[in-house]
Amino acid sequence: MARTGLAGAVRVARWADAALGPGRDGATADGKATLSEATAERAATDLGLSAAQIRADWDTARLAGLIEVHGDDARPGWRLRAWDRDDSAVLRGWVALFDAWSLACPEPDAHEPAAVAEVVSAMPQVLSFLQLSAGPVPVEQLLDLLQQRVTELRTERCEVSYEPGTGRPAGSPVPADPAPAVDASLAPLLDWALRALASVGALTYGAGQATLTPLGSWAVWVKLEQICVAAQSPAGNIEQSAEDMLRGCAQLRPNAARAEYRAWLAARPVGSAVTELIHAARGDDALLRGLAFEALRVVGAPAEPDVRAVVDEPALRPYALLWLAEHDGVDPEDAHEVLTREEATWLWVDTAAAVADHGEAPMLVRHLESAVQPTVPRLLDEVRAVGHPRTVQVLVALAAAHPDPALAKAVRRAAFQVHTGR
Repeated sequence: MARTGLAGAVRVARWADAALGPGRDGATADGKATLSEATAERAATDLGLSAAQIRADWDTARLAGLIEVHGDDARPGWRLRAWDRDDSAVLRGWVALFDAWSLACPEPDAHEPAAVAEVVSAMPQVLSFLQLSAGPVPVEQLLDLLQQRVTELRTERCEVSYEPGTGRPAGSPVPADPAPAVDASLAPLLDWALRALASVGALTYGAGQATLTPLGSWAVWVKLEQICVAAQSPAGNIEQSAEDMLRGCAQLRPNAARAEYRAWLAARPVGSAVTELIHAARGDDALLRGLAFEALRVVGAPAEPDVRAVVDEPALRPYALLWLAEHDGVDPEDAHEVLTREEATWLWVDTAAAVADHGEAPMLVRHLESAVQPTVPRLLDEVRAVGHPRTVQVLVALAAAHPDPALAKAVRRAAFQVHTGR
């Protein structure tokens, strides 16, 4: 259903990718991502469609993240690149369109922006009711529910009741019953909301009733599930920053940590969550760096552009390359093969730093076994050459932890040589 509903948007997005990329004629004329007349006509001729249909599909493609407009250039979004091979990219694209339903159709004229905003804020409860009803619901019943929710929103803001049509506060000490006025103002706005949601494929609307489509029902269910996950944050870190959340997960077992990542992610927009996690990974704590990329694995495909963007940062490069390899389908057991010898050595030192800071001595000794070098002298030579800022501290900690006096002496000597630059 999502592929079918977005087929027109994908067609226009692919045309734009070929015809409007960098170095070609611009897609827009106003700097606001509005398709120019000339470009719309050109696309209509190339694709055999009307200019009006091209504009509608263009707007849908933008809302679904299939097209990104930068200045006068149109670029394909990651969802378009992944469209043919990744069903999750298709579903996320449709969910992005579903979330933007209020932009898909212009709101009716002669309504205050505040009233429109109230209806937009209240519609998730209406959609939840439709999902739970699992069948057609009369519009009158939805209108009553919408009225109740809008009244709750106004009560939460402690608004003064106004007499309908006068613009003056109600004269009676007892607040005037707002129901008739609310009914009159909300009916056309509910009609607009239902038509807009129908236009994106979330529901069917007609004959005085509305029904969620299977795709709409799935989307609402997923959002309800996310709310429940967020409300049941296992370790209670849901309100914390990414860095504090990762610290709170440091002592959890992998499955419990992943549950915490999911709860934390469910409570915030994916874009800002990924930005926070990348920022935490850039810090001095190597443990948080590793945990941040574990959390990014839970994010999945939406994190791909941000992960690719940090591949050239030395501190993040090995983690990013492993993440991208696993994202592209490489078995996690084999993903290390994408790293060069130097990158693997750098990652070994960084991981050792995390163990030295947060683990126990036996863990650091066992960490020797994960090195790609076949012997300790070879490892020490390459560790000294790789230039990790924590090399000295890692070698000193390893020397102090290792039970073999001869090996510990060699490691201490290597630490001294790194420290003195010899």
